[in-house]
Amino acid sequence: MEYVYAALLLHAAGKEITEENLKAILEAAGVSPDEARIKALVAALEGVNIDEVIEKAAMPVAAPVAVAAAPAAEAPAEAAEEEEEEEEEEASEEEALAGLGALFG
Repeated sequence: MEYVYAALLLHAAGKEITEENLKAILEAAGVSPDEARIKALVAALEGVNIDEVIEKAAMPVAAPVAVAAAPAAEAPAEAAEEEEEEEEEEASEEEALAGLGALFG
């Protein structure tokens, strides 16, 4: 994971993601760089628009929902709808994380 973080740090700093730059970041962090992993990451990121990937993978932060007192007849229907929405949100979060994991290993 530290290799991905190093690449993201370089990207955020506006620096080119190269083997040399990744190695320097990892060494500065006290990590013993693995040349093969560095080469694989640089090759995997070649041609990837990191900003676009981050934008697509970013999970929206849900605002707290205030629940008003509902009549007893409406409560079961609302609970079922909320449960479905939560399941859909969890599924989309899992898909986003799986996509990021596949991208960055």
